Amino acid sequence: METNSNADKGHIERETLQLVLEEFTQEQKTNNQHIEALIIAVNIVGNKMDALKKEDNTAKSISETLDIGPIEAILQKGFLDIKFMIGRQPKSIIRKFQILLFPEQDAKLFYKIVFGRWFLWLVIMLALTNLYNWGINYSDNSKEIEMRQIQNDRIRKAWEYMYINSNKETKKLMKKAYVKSLESK
Repeated sequence: METNSNADKGHIERETLQLVLEEFTQEQKTNNQHIEALIIAVNIVGNKMDALKKEDNTAKSISETLDIGPIEAILQKGFLDIKFMIGRQPKSIIRKFQILLFPEQDAKLFYKIVFGRWFLWLVIMLALTNLYNWGINYSDNSKEIEMRQIQNDRIRKAWEYMYINSNKETKKLMKKAYVKSLESK
């Protein structure tokens, strides 16, 4: 059995080594492909650099024949003069007439304060108006009750005076009228 297990171990080791080698070869192939791509990219960049150097040499030969330094100086001076003239040009003054009921800044806070106070004063004025109307109504009712009491006192005094100073027949008629007035209520 021991020889069998040693043979199995050796077989497993060979298989794992074979798998590892296969992985390394795959990685080597991908690395080679990347290196080839880099070589191609470097060659392309080198060719472009050569082309740029050739263009630069031709541009230098053209620029050596044309001296544009004085022209640049004249243009820069002209641009500076234009900037200076624009800076000195009088600014147009805009006059606008506004009537602002509320400030332009912090309008939300202003509305909150003003309308909060306005509504508070409105509620207070409404309460005072209702209190005043109630007081006037109470005073009118009190005067009306007092007037009726005075009138009732006069009628009662007149009734008693008449009752005391009248004869028996008039007293009977007065009692009968009194009873009828109680029944009609």
